[in-house]
Amino acid sequence: MTSQATRVLVLNSGSSSVKYQLLDMRDGTRLAVGLVERIGESASRLVHTPSGDRAERRERTGRIADHEEALRAVAEELALDGTGVDSPELAAIGHRVVHGGLEFSAPTVIDDAVLAEIERLVPVAPLHNPANITGIKTARALRPDLPQVAVFDTAFHTTMPEHAARYAIDTATADAHRIRRYGFHGTSHAYVSRRAAELLGRPPGELNLIVLHLGNGASASAVAGGRCVDTSMGLTPLEGLVMGTRSGDIDPAVVFHLERVAGMDTDEIDELLNKKSGLTGLCGDNDMREIRRRVDAGDDAATLAFDIYIHRLKKYIGAYYAVLGRVDAVVFTAGVGENAAPVREAAIAGLGELGLVVDAELNAVRSGEPRLVSPQDARVAVAVVPTDEEMEIARQTFALVDA
Repeated sequence: MTSQATRVLVLNSGSSSVKYQLLDMRDGTRLAVGLVERIGESASRLVHTPSGDRAERRERTGRIADHEEALRAVAEELALDGTGVDSPELAAIGHRVVHGGLEFSAPTVIDDAVLAEIERLVPVAPLHNPANITGIKTARALRPDLPQVAVFDTAFHTTMPEHAARYAIDTATADAHRIRRYGFHGTSHAYVSRRAAELLGRPPGELNLIVLHLGNGASASAVAGGRCVDTSMGLTPLEGLVMGTRSGDIDPAVVFHLERVAGMDTDEIDELLNKKSGLTGLCGDNDMREIRRRVDAGDDAATLAFDIYIHRLKKYIGAYYAVLGRVDAVVFTAGVGENAAPVREAAIAGLGELGLVVDAELNAVRSGEPRLVSPQDARVAVAVVPTDEEMEIARQTFALVDA
């Protein structure tokens, strides 16, 4: 890597999309942000937004056959900005990889052996890792000379103790099939935990935090001294909080009941719990803004959905308070956590005995900056910290290749 190479291209490769950002790690400047969606369809679409006061968003439509063609289109757009993939200023490409199992607890430079291990983890992440692998292979072919780094969603949670990570099932069966709690959204939880410590003006090692990543997917984590000790998602992202379309925690016997009584097969139940449950299943909407509008209008289904969502959230706050023993802050992040003041208010309401209080005026403020929404004299801080997973991936990638 040359001394002038300070840029990192972050790729998040999904099954039919590629999200990307180009960042300069000297000051964290975003040089470009973009998305390729509907890959493989006739109506494929690439949206590219370069930085700069005069920068204008560019859009192209038309069939993009596969991920290789998508990444080549991204490279062309970056070249138009003078920040191409061939630039000597590009230090590395950082890839979001959803599942790293227990094998990967830190960002890792990708070689053939690492790629083979990520492929070996496909059975525990069949919806995500194959798309991540496609993006990695394509990027390596595009720039075989450049360091490619995998940053794993599960990595932050590998510090969970065995008593938190294990399910109470036969150990031999669990080990044979890698059945345990892995957790997800780890890149966000890592970033937000560090930024929360900065907001509080204390070293991460001194703090006990409950981090609530609330978006269409939602997860909670208990973070002690900068290390995850428990998290709500498990073997898959289905476990835990009520989400936009996922059920979260459910009696596993529901699956057997649906097989026996409703005649549903495995794929149908999978679709039900992952795509037709959560807020969508309860009230037909997964947009918290619309749900709150309906609640305010007196809609019974939306009100029940909101109440179930908050009830589950409170249960995890209380559980993680017990796990940690002492809590310095509860931190809200992601789309709902950052923007839905009624969710924060309702989640904290009634928890005054635990030292948790929200200041209504502070909570109503909308801002893209980290901030406290609890009174100055609150025993436990309540904070809002906007997440930035791309920046965290870029930071971890650059730290590894610049070492």
